[in-house]
Amino acid sequence: MQNSLDNLRTHIHDLSTEEVKQILSEMPPHDVVEVWDDLSRDEALQIFLLFSLEKKVELITELGQSDQEALIERLSEESAREIFEMVEPDDLVDIIQSLSEEVRGNVWRSLSEEARNQMQFLLRFDQDDAAGLMTPRYLAIRRNVTVGQAFAFIRTNATDVETIYYIYVVDDLKRLQGVVSLRDLLFNDDAARLEEIMVTKVVSVQEDMDQEEVAKLLESYDLIALPVVDGYNRLLGIVTFDDAIDVIREEQTEDVYKMGAMDGAADRYSDSSILRLVRKRIPWLTILLIAGTFTTNVISHFESLILAAGFLVWFVPVITQTGGNSGTQSSTLMIRGIAMGEIQFRDVGEVLFKELLVGLTMGILLAGVIILRGVFLPPGVEVIEAVAIGSALLFVVVFSSLIGALAPLVIHRLGLDPTVMAGPLMATLIDVAGLTIYFQAARLILRI
Repeated sequence: MQNSLDNLRTHIHDLSTEEVKQILSEMPPHDVVEVWDDLSRDEALQIFLLFSLEKKVELITELGQSDQEALIERLSEESAREIFEMVEPDDLVDIIQSLSEEVRGNVWRSLSEEARNQMQFLLRFDQDDAAGLMTPRYLAIRRNVTVGQAFAFIRTNATDVETIYYIYVVDDLKRLQGVVSLRDLLFNDDAARLEEIMVTKVVSVQEDMDQEEVAKLLESYDLIALPVVDGYNRLLGIVTFDDAIDVIREEQTEDVYKMGAMDGAADRYSDSSILRLVRKRIPWLTILLIAGTFTTNVISHFESLILAAGFLVWFVPVITQTGGNSGTQSSTLMIRGIAMGEIQFRDVGEVLFKELLVGLTMGILLAGVIILRGVFLPPGVEVIEAVAIGSALLFVVVFSSLIGALAPLVIHRLGLDPTVMAGPLMATLIDVAGLTIYFQAARLILRI
């Protein structure tokens, strides 16, 4: 793809407009997005304008926020109107919300009256809720309509909706009554009425349901789209599977950020300024720094033990690293289980019992490894000293596994995000507790 684009950039002035368009017609917009940052602003605009309208629409919705804005502010009002008339309303709302105030105003003025009305309708809703994710372009029809009439309706309106697979049945007040699929229509006689073949138990979501829950429902029921209704069961729009994929990707990115002790805003790295990256990372680093300093208090408290058994200091990194790793493993399993709905707070007893057994098993195995390593490899310690270190490691692993499993469950029970308990924060908390357990266990075993 890179070679094709490089060749086009080199010879674009030697080719006719039609030849360039022909070359671009064979380039998927997604591939162009991947190398977009390598283009100058003039090259990007020139290539974009030579794409077909359909590919312009696809390309502009796939670009990052900064690239979208840089491109949109250089489009003529006529070009912008032509493109935005084709963009799906839910995608257009996302674009508008990400633009600067000045560019947003230009885009708004380029929209038709119908498009503005759609935007005003969608902008009423929180973008993280089901209604903020939906599109108002769907097929809805009355229950007394025949299959033949439904097909005629679909043919007339197919180009104006996002999906034709589901046709929603509503009453005169737009209240959702049922749903029929295109497959249902194909396998029934033209004279049959929709009320005779429709599914009345429709899986729908309330307008204020969180977008992550909507995505889970789509996945659980293996649907292409989900209807969004208000408190009166009136159909407002639909959420399609491609939007759900975007939500899942965004939520996964936010979770990864949080597990890395960063603000959970799912921005592209190339779209983030230096200052934004600093703001994203410095708050948690500061918290972790302050929390980490408590390890100095632990070491200070056991100063007399360290002076009497200096070899204990050699193994401090091993203890903290192993404890942090075992705790993070447990918390990661819990966070995934909570996210997938496999684990609830009511399962806390079963979870802790299982993690106790797992922690004991892993602790015994790791203790054996550290004892053998301590005795037979440099710098070398006495057998009783190695046993003290191994026993302390056993307690640390058990404690870390239990805390790593319990903390996400408790945090989730309190209505907070359990992902903040994973990664660096979990490791820092376990460092402090683990060192305390390590030194105290060693003191008891060595009788110092």
